[in-house]
Amino acid sequence: MKKILFISIFSFILSSCIAQNYKIIENSFIKKNEEKPVNLNTDQKETIQTKTISKNSEKILSETVHVVLPIKENKNYTTNSFLNTLELAVYNIDDDSIKFKIDRFSNEKEIDEIFSQYAESGKIFIGPLSSQYTRNIKQYCKRDVIIFSFAADRSLAGDCVYLFNFFIEDDLKRIFLHLNESDKLALIYPDNNYGRYLNSIIDNYSSKSKSTLIYRLAYNENLENIRSVIKQISKYEYRKSELERQKKLLKERNDEVSLASLKKLEAFETIGNLDFNHLIISDGNIRILEIAPLLTFYDIDQKTVQFVGTGLWDDKSFFDEPSLQGAIFPGVESSNRQEFISQYRELHSVPPPRTTTVMYDVVSLTNYLVNNFNNIQDVKLFLKDNNNFFGLDGSFSIINNIISRDLSILQIDNGYAQKIN
Repeated sequence: MKKILFISIFSFILSSCIAQNYKIIENSFIKKNEEKPVNLNTDQKETIQTKTISKNSEKILSETVHVVLPIKENKNYTTNSFLNTLELAVYNIDDDSIKFKIDRFSNEKEIDEIFSQYAESGKIFIGPLSSQYTRNIKQYCKRDVIIFSFAADRSLAGDCVYLFNFFIEDDLKRIFLHLNESDKLALIYPDNNYGRYLNSIIDNYSSKSKSTLIYRLAYNENLENIRSVIKQISKYEYRKSELERQKKLLKERNDEVSLASLKKLEAFETIGNLDFNHLIISDGNIRILEIAPLLTFYDIDQKTVQFVGTGLWDDKSFFDEPSLQGAIFPGVESSNRQEFISQYRELHSVPPPRTTTVMYDVVSLTNYLVNNFNNIQDVKLFLKDNNNFFGLDGSFSIINNIISRDLSILQIDNGYAQKIN
């Protein structure tokens, strides 16, 4: 059965073009710790009513969900990939009782007009993408709606706004849980919003860990000073001069043992141990493919120093890089989302951007809520009191209106990232 999504701005109907012979993904949204998945197409109202729904409550939760996404040029790639994922999720859920109305906007006035027109009691909204627009439309919480936003600013969570994103807090929590008292850390980070924010909160996690954070250095986002930063953190010049000093002493001794030792030292660029055995590199994108080889070039040896990434490393294009073999980062094994990736690739000839799974999970959650609850207050109680779930990205919770992911430590090995704990 083809799914229909209603497009408000352009006033036309978009039908799913997914081939009929696709295998339907078993719905991936389940309550954590249950033996069987909660089937989002099954009416479970009778079970849930005894917990959260008052006896005489009316069904006022709207079955039309508004998906509010930008149409700006610099956001079109993200918007289109999110819409592709939405369409695939709707097809796989296969439920005619819920409709997704897509509202596109290009400025603050237009998104305000969308919420002014459609924000009424019982409505659920998915979007927008940014913190700026989420901040502007939070005023509509007073109309008894729910907004599942993809904004990154955690301060916006609360009241009717629930944030679904990939938060660095989850990464740091998992990294420092993995480390022990013998671990000494250094941190290098880009001098941009992401890097500065990570640097501003890392003490909250390192201070509770048995490990010790020793160094932290920033580098320019364009990498113009990355060599000097790496040389500084690796004490490259000092260790290189120490090597030359040792070689000179061995030459002066001129005995058989000294000359044998000298021959061995000729193979080294530097000498001496580093003060740290773990290096956190809080960057991603193509920059990591430039940074990682430089680390080994300036004698930060992976045999003695473990490279540690963040969720930004969860990209298969990094997994074949020789200088990242053995490196670790917090994440979820791709097996949970492999069927989704295969379907998306077959439809669009490219793999989905890593972040699109969050749209799939939000759509699955929304479908479950619409089919099982009568009003917004019941939904809020459920999200507050029954907040452990399982989606394409594994287990997650909703704590204080913010998604919190249960991550593992993954290790890069010959083109794959595999769980090690």
